[in-house]
Amino acid sequence: MKPEFQLAFLNKIQRLFAEGDFTASYKYALLIAIADIAVESGRDDGLPLAIPHRRLGQKFIELYWQQAAPFKGDGVLIQNNASQAAVISQIAQFRSKHQASTVATARLLIGYKQLLRSVTNTVVAYPVNHIQNLGGKKGKLEQFLFHIDTESITLLPGVAYCLRRFQPLVQQLARSHWIDHIKRNKQNIALLGQDNDLESFLFETSRQSLFIVQTGLRKISSKCFYCGSSVADADVDHFIPHSLYPRDLAHNFVLAHPSCNRSKSDTLAAKVHLHRWLEFVQSNADDLSQIGYAAGILADEGSVDSVARWGYANAVAGGRQGWVKPNQYEPIDDSYLKAWV
Repeated sequence: MKPEFQLAFLNKIQRLFAEGDFTASYKYALLIAIADIAVESGRDDGLPLAIPHRRLGQKFIELYWQQAAPFKGDGVLIQNNASQAAVISQIAQFRSKHQASTVATARLLIGYKQLLRSVTNTVVAYPVNHIQNLGGKKGKLEQFLFHIDTESITLLPGVAYCLRRFQPLVQQLARSHWIDHIKRNKQNIALLGQDNDLESFLFETSRQSLFIVQTGLRKISSKCFYCGSSVADADVDHFIPHSLYPRDLAHNFVLAHPSCNRSKSDTLAAKVHLHRWLEFVQSNADDLSQIGYAAGILADEGSVDSVARWGYANAVAGGRQGWVKPNQYEPIDDSYLKAWV
C-alpha cells in the first residue's frame, strides 16, 4: 500500500475525531471494533473486507458489557449527551433480567439472540450510518472507511490494511476520546468524583478475573513460561503484549515470574518462546477455553493465532527486536513467520 494512501487514511482518521459529531460513544466503539476485526480476519493484500452486521453487534456487546454495570457500585455511567445510550440500556436490562455476569455466560442464554439483534440494529442505525459524516452535524458523507450493504459493511480497498498497520494508534485515539467523552458529560460528575480508575473500569479485565486465570494456569503448569523456573508469586502475562493488541483473550495468557514479565514488558517474545507458545496453545486449547469461561474472558483460539501472526509480521516489517531474557534481545526476521508453516 502506497505511503500516500496511508497518510491520507491517517488524515481522515484525525478529521473524524476533530470534525465528527460524537453525541454518544458509539463511533469510538465502532472504530475499535473494525480495527480489531481487521487484525483478526483481514490480510495485508489491500483487498476489501466484508464484516457482517451481526459481528459488529457482537463486538459492541463485548465492548460495552462491563460498562453497562454500575461504576464503583454507584450507578451506570451515561454515554450519551441526552438520555442513556441505547446499547448500554439494552445490555443492562439483559444483565439484570438474566443475572448474567459475563459475556461468555450470556451467549449460552436463550435471550442472547434477542439482545444481539437489538444491539446490532442500533449499531447499524447510528454509528454505521453516521461515522463517515465529517464536518459536524451539518457535515457531508465522505466514504473513506466502508460502504454499507444489507447484511454487512465492506471495508474499502486499503482500509483493512491501514487498520492493521495502525491498529495500536487507532485504539489509543479511540479510547482516549471515549474516556474524555464520558468525563465531559455533566451527568457523570457525581459518579466520577476524583476517581482516576475510569480507564481501568472501561477497558481492563478485573483483578478477580485475572486471579481466576492465574489459578487456572497454575493447574496447567506451576513454572514460569519464559524461564522455566517454579513460581511462587506469579503474574498473568499477555504473550502478545497488551500494548500491541489491547484486548484480553484467554489463549493469550501465560504464567510468568514478575521479574520476567517486567523485563519482557511491551516487547514481543523471541523465537524460542514463540514456538513454545504455539505448542502450549495447541496442547491446552480446551483447558484455556475453560479458564476463559470461568474468568468471563473470551476464548477464541483462531483470533489469538491471527493476532500473533499480525504482530510478528508487523515486527518483521518494522525491524523490531524479540525478547529472549532480561537484557538480551534478537532481531525479529522472516524466520519467525515460519513458525506457522
